[in-house]
Amino acid sequence: LYYSYNFPKVFKKKSSAKYRVYFGIGGNVGDTFSIFDKLLKRIKYDTKMSILQTSPLLKNPPFGYLEQDYFINGILVVETQLSPTYLLKIVHKYEKYFKRVRSFQDAPRTLDIDIIMIEKFGRNIKLHTKNLTIPHIGMNQRESVQIPLSLLK
Repeated sequence: LYYSYNFPKVFKKKSSAKYRVYFGIGGNVGDTFSIFDKLLKRIKYDTKMSILQTSPLLKNPPFGYLEQDYFINGILVVETQLSPTYLLKIVHKYEKYFKRVRSFQDAPRTLDIDIIMIEKFGRNIKLHTKNLTIPHIGMNQRESVQIPLSLLK
């Protein structure tokens, strides 16, 4: 596990937003720690989201495509009024801003942001569309999600 100024951290306890979103963040290309800090800074200035907390960061081996560096992963919890579908568009914009390249499945990447789960007024929601499944498929089998998630306060 890795600890830094922003990971883990409680930013605020609660807001009045409709959705509480658990993002899985990961990366293994470039200075991942710096990228995560810059991501937090961008989200802090995004008026559509409020950061509640972050988990410690976990270094773990890749899965799928194994011929790549280890990943750094963590959990970021935000509250927002944005719908899950619109939130996915925002996530893709952040990944693009940080130069994520989608060359093939499980490829090395600067930043990966997954919507792990969403609570609406305290209740877990389920969603399955062509582009988005909530809760995230395989979240219960991935240490990269389960360990940081278990360490949230």
